[in-house]
Amino acid sequence: MSTFHMRQPAVAAPADRSFWLQDIGAEVATQPLRGATVADVAIVGGGYAGLWTALRIRELAPETRVTVIEADLCGSGASGRNGGQVHSWFAELDLISRVVGTDEARRLCADTVDAIADLADLQRTGTIDMDLRLDGWLWTASSIAQEGAWSRALAMTEAAGDDRFKVLSAEEIERRTGSSASYAGIIEPNAGTVHPAKLAAGLRALAIARGVTIHERSPVTAIVPGRTCTVRTAHGEVRAEKVVLAANAWLSALPELRRHLYVVGSQVIATAPVPDTLDRIGWRDGASICDSQSHVLYYQRTPGGRVIFGRGGGNIAFRGDFGQAFNRSPDRGHHNLRELHRVYPALRGVPVEYDWAGPIDCVPEHIPVFDHLSGHPNIFFAMGFNGTGIAQTPIGGRILASLVLERKDRWSESGLVGLSRRKTLPPEPFRYLGAKLVRSAVSRKNEAEIRNLQAGPLTRAVLRLMPGSGEH
Repeated sequence: MSTFHMRQPAVAAPADRSFWLQDIGAEVATQPLRGATVADVAIVGGGYAGLWTALRIRELAPETRVTVIEADLCGSGASGRNGGQVHSWFAELDLISRVVGTDEARRLCADTVDAIADLADLQRTGTIDMDLRLDGWLWTASSIAQEGAWSRALAMTEAAGDDRFKVLSAEEIERRTGSSASYAGIIEPNAGTVHPAKLAAGLRALAIARGVTIHERSPVTAIVPGRTCTVRTAHGEVRAEKVVLAANAWLSALPELRRHLYVVGSQVIATAPVPDTLDRIGWRDGASICDSQSHVLYYQRTPGGRVIFGRGGGNIAFRGDFGQAFNRSPDRGHHNLRELHRVYPALRGVPVEYDWAGPIDCVPEHIPVFDHLSGHPNIFFAMGFNGTGIAQTPIGGRILASLVLERKDRWSESGLVGLSRRKTLPPEPFRYLGAKLVRSAVSRKNEAEIRNLQAGPLTRAVLRLMPGSGEH
């Protein structure tokens, strides 16, 4: 039986880690895996998806021996590098409906509302200090082309009787954000921001407290399938009846999954603390903010007065293989800084103290997919969170836990389960070359539209190749 070989990650140097990870001093790790051990379930990946899955399994079946194997530190991948934006799935109601149908899509969106409430409870009870601030999520437009990007999701949400969003005026947006760059949009009031690395560290501590074994700094080199699988690292192995692959973009190492998965980079910067300046321009709370460019901007003010400013649609990985450039971009956030100054002219001259990048696991539908590997009913996976995971990975954890435990319930029978129903991508090198063309076209489109101009006909033709964007 074939062995699945995993790519070895390019672990970020301490100075290249995200502001979030550096802020909590995330260098203390659990013991690496050494020698041979056994478990009922081995989970590859110690980010949000892997940790939530471990917690759900232990909740449903407390006797289950669960081992999480993490290549670096828990949360060092996408979970600790993102923009810290928390919002429900209602913004993607139209996209989810195309995959699972309207009725289940509404239920899944409601589930993410419940997940946000669960996060709030974890913070309120002191279980996890994650700096959660539910001051709202703003989805905005800063050019004519961006206007109404939310219209379909808003209409479907209203038709379902869910009063999730409120339309904002230009004056309200400026009052909330301290910027006049965006002049139209909506707000999801029960949403906001979080400290991603604090959440990841808190989930790790909670999992350990609930009996989950975690081995960090243990990159998985290979998985040998069988009735009992063997998960190998450089210095040890775990034999387990079930395996869960929750490794985000690193799953592109597997050809079966790579046919449906493409990897792009997202770039984020963090300014020096300037709370007085932000107070003066009126940006005082913990709302999260997005615009509607194809390469979306996403930003927040931290409790300490830093600005976290991210942009999707960066580097493209050939065959899903990525290295140090996906830890810290060679341009050091140059394009982010330019956009920051456009949106917030008052911040010109404020130093950028951190810049980092991260790989994002994207699928054409922009909605995650869950299943087991073909011919291997005891090796499960989750992929395609597309940069939106803080309120969504708890749902993924429920789906994976039900699949692993062979439960027949709404989670295991969700329309999100089933890779064969999903779109496939072109083979390499056509995928990479096409993606490069599309990325260049998107950049030209953004540059034109932000000035309320229209992109040229060639650019518009190339954009028809685009599977989508919008990671945050």
